[in-house]
Amino acid sequence: MYTNVFIGVIIPFIGTTLGAAMVFFMKNGMGDKTEKALLGFASGVMIAASVWSLLIPSIDMANGQGIIAWVPAAVGFMFGIFFLLLLDNIIPHLHLNEDKPEGVTTKSAKLRKTTMLVLAVTLHNIPEGMAVGVVFAGVLAENSLISMAGAFSLSLGIAIQNFPEGAIISMPLNSEGLSKKKSFIYGTLSGIVEPIAAVLTILLTSIIQSILPYLLSFAAGAMIYVVVEELIPEAQVGEHSDVGTIGVAFGFVIMMILDVALG
Repeated sequence: MYTNVFIGVIIPFIGTTLGAAMVFFMKNGMGDKTEKALLGFASGVMIAASVWSLLIPSIDMANGQGIIAWVPAAVGFMFGIFFLLLLDNIIPHLHLNEDKPEGVTTKSAKLRKTTMLVLAVTLHNIPEGMAVGVVFAGVLAENSLISMAGAFSLSLGIAIQNFPEGAIISMPLNSEGLSKKKSFIYGTLSGIVEPIAAVLTILLTSIIQSILPYLLSFAAGAMIYVVVEELIPEAQVGEHSDVGTIGVAFGFVIMMILDVALG
């Protein structure tokens, strides 16, 4: 079982790495339509994962523990939102197609643009790593509501949406003047936080199993924050916003099918 958990935790990081490797194969950079479609796709995957893989199990688990069903889902979700809001205001980072950095401005001024681009994607990956960690923690706790197949479906879904995210970070870094090799390395490193966050979440849950419903919804809230605050606005800005919307639909349906079919 532990081998399967290790593989499940690493799969999303592999997705980021493969995406970052696209910098070696795409010579002319990424078109505006492609970027919007991929951002939309990532949004759809994260929304569906938040509902089917995290919030619904949180509600069902609370029922099983004799807790008012909506309490852990609501409390954890809001804590997840405010946790990412806090990180968003503390960690200096720069979004795609933006010139003004966010986070603690005194620190932002001292960081290179490329570093802040990497930090922006790293910020996205924290809740994704937590989401993977918390479902595999449920598997290790032998919770009947979370199966190994269901945990792998979430891991695979996040890996699928990490693929375009890896490309979206490595290719702009190359455009900023970094070599392809360095762009690939930075793109890959932006995803290393996912297995780290996953392992920490598993360890936390193993200590206090009763908080599992709260952690599930916490991860959902953190993921939804990233979607609403960053991914969807970036996919909708300027022309061709309908491409981003179509990407959301495809991402949502694919993740929903994965979770329902395998979970």
